[in-house]
This record gives sequence, C-alpha cells and structure tokens, in this order.
Amino acid sequence: MTISRRDVLLGSAGLAAGATLPMPSIAQANIEKGATLRVLRPTKFVDPDQTIFNENTEAFTKATGVQVRVDYAGWEDLRPQTAVTANTGAGPDVVVGWADDPHIFSDKLVDLTPIAEDLGKKYGGWYPIAEKYGKKDKTNQWISIPMGASGAPAVYRESWVKEAGFDTFPKDLDGFLRLCRKLKETGHPAGFALGNAVGDGNAFCNWLVWTHGGYMVDENNKVAINSKETVEALKYAKALYETFIPGTLSWLDISNNKALSAGEIGLTQNGVSLYFSIKNSKDEKTAAIGKDLNHATMPVGPLGRPSEPALVINAMVFKHTKFPNAAKEYLRFMMEKEQYDKWLTGCYGYWAQPLKGFAESKVWSVDPKILVYRDTWERALWSGYKGAINEAAGTVAAEYVTVQMVASVCAGQATPEEAAREAERRAKRYYRT
Repeated sequence: MTISRRDVLLGSAGLAAGATLPMPSIAQANIEKGATLRVLRPTKFVDPDQTIFNENTEAFTKATGVQVRVDYAGWEDLRPQTAVTANTGAGPDVVVGWADDPHIFSDKLVDLTPIAEDLGKKYGGWYPIAEKYGKKDKTNQWISIPMGASGAPAVYRESWVKEAGFDTFPKDLDGFLRLCRKLKETGHPAGFALGNAVGDGNAFCNWLVWTHGGYMVDENNKVAINSKETVEALKYAKALYETFIPGTLSWLDISNNKALSAGEIGLTQNGVSLYFSIKNSKDEKTAAIGKDLNHATMPVGPLGRPSEPALVINAMVFKHTKFPNAAKEYLRFMMEKEQYDKWLTGCYGYWAQPLKGFAESKVWSVDPKILVYRDTWERALWSGYKGAINEAAGTVAAEYVTVQMVASVCAGQATPEEAAREAERRAKRYYRT
C-alpha cells in the first residue's frame, strides 16, 4: 500500500550524519552459518521509513553476510498475517507487529531479554511504557523490542483556530468542545476517525475514554469499562461528533489526511507525517496549508494528565525460526545508534524513539512545530490501561471494542449506557478474571 499523501522528503542532513558513523560491533560468532532471514513489517506512511529501513537491512547483510528479505504489509493486513505466522509456525522469522501482538503470541516467541537490557544500558534506558510493551506481563522477560511509536497530538490550522476566537489551542475539554463548535460555524469543522482505523480510530476513541477517567479494565484486569466515567465520555463524544464533518463514522487511517490536505477540515489528530507531507507537497496550494499547520497535545480531562495513545510497532522473533541468533542480532543492529538515528531523523520523528537517549537526536531541533512528538512515549498510556498488556488486551484492541462503542453512540445506534454495557459484554469474552 503506497500512501502518497504522507510522502516526505528524505532527511538528508540526518542521513549524512548517520552515514559517517562507524559500524557497530556484531556478535558474528553467535550467528548461525548460512543464516537467512525473512522480516515482515507495516508498509510505509512516509517514504523514508521504507527506504532507510531497507538501507539499514542491507548494511546488516554487508556486515554479517546474512541475507534478509523484508516484506511490507498493509496496516489492516499486518495483524491477520502475524496471527497466521504464529498459528502455523511458518513464515517470517521476525515480525515488526503492532503494539499488543507479541503479548497475544508470547509463548511462541524467542526471549529477547539480553538484547533489550544491553540496549537500555547503552542508550539511557527504555521509557516505562516501552518496557511495558516489551516485557511479558508480571515478568522481567523481554518478548519484543519496541522500535517506535507514532504520536497522536492534535493537528490544526492556526489561522482558523484564531478565526474561531482562540489565541491558543484549548487545554481542557470544555474549551475543546467550544472550539469545535466554532470551527463548524465558520465552515472549517473538525474531523476524527470513528471507523475501524488501526491508528486514528484507536487514538481518538481511547483518548476520549481515558481523559474522562474511564478504562477498559482495572489494575487486576477486571473489566471496568461500564462506568460513570465512560458514560460521561460517551456523552461528550456525542456532543463533539455533532461538530464533525460528515462521514467520519467510516473513516480509516487515510481519511483525515485527505480531508485536511484538501482544506475540508481545520482540526484532527495524527502522526507527524501529515504535517510533512503537506508542507513538502509539490502542489503550491497544498504546501501553503503546511505553513498554517501546528500541533498541540490533546486536551486533558478529569484524568488530570495527558492520555494520548501511541501507535507502537513492536518487533518479535518467532520460535519457528531456524536462525534465532541471526534474528536477534538483526534487531540489535537496527536499534544501534548508527542505524536508528538515521531512521528516526530520516522519517522526521514519525516513529518516535523508545530509548531515552535518542531524545537528544537532532531531528527534534529541526522544526519547533514537531517538538510535541518527541515526548510521545512520555505522554502515552497503553492498550489495556489500567491493566496488563496481555492476550486479552491485544484481542480487545484488535476487535475495536472501544472504537465501536464510541461510534455506536455517535451514530445514534445506542445510548451511552447501552454502549458501555455492550462493550463490557464483549470485553468479558476475552478477560476471564
């Protein structure tokens, strides 16, 4: 799947800097003789993502002699393909999957603890949420290597927000609703995905519930979505939805990008790629929109702290691989500074760093408008909050339980109370505590 609307120019300065760094040492003695690897990961949302990932992979082959084939799956296709790999015990050796996926298949994965601990010591430690995504629940065993996270702050047209009477972007829910109402009145409505969108639908709907103090399960993994906090979140969602551009109930990850690029909406939620694709557009009219764009953290509600989700990519090695040592060294290599900073910089921070040391990357000083993405892992809550990241949490996310709960209220198909009860019923199918 090629998504040209998100294409951006290569980060030439970052690439040049990365190219001059020495090659890191590789534990070649551990790599199996004649090893070959197959890797599956999500397709690009910015061109440099795939370009630089392939370059780094080729550098690994040059350093080790291990031939690596990288396949790219569409975003909605990646999770089903990961499940097939896990259930058949065949296919890719390494899968760079979505956030929860390693926890769904944890018993079929190679232990990555030594690599993760070494990387943490070398690069300033892992952010706490990255550790939570990487470690098997209630253990210190790393079953995956979080490689990056796409943040989900608000993306808005500065001039239209000012035209609506706001000098700064609202930090609270009441102000946010007032802004959305004024944007609609001035002909520049907001638009947030309410379809089964891996990135944008989950981002908006989870933020909505979490910031009101709601959550799918409590600390003991007991289903708790049917709460007064969730009901209040759904009432707010209904009011907010009335300000949206028509059609958001069927929006997927591509939809808000198209709408903002076309000047149809003045506010949405997205990764940094949307800003750069518009700013660097060859179409002068579209590029002009980029000068008017800015970003802000999503408003904070009763929870009292930022609660934006992060779209996490999480690499795992399956036990069916014939070359586990080669696979582990490949992941180590891709996370070393010489490769990782080149990727981070070239992608303009689209996949924000899970290791604290990379927060000092020059990519975050290039443009003050993208600085908000640097702290993606600091603000993020996790899928399955407040409980564990486990198989149940991953399945509930994959089934879009939260997204469909919110959408049913916005569509008028259920009252907030009915929708919360239905989400509770569905979640209990997977959480059996």
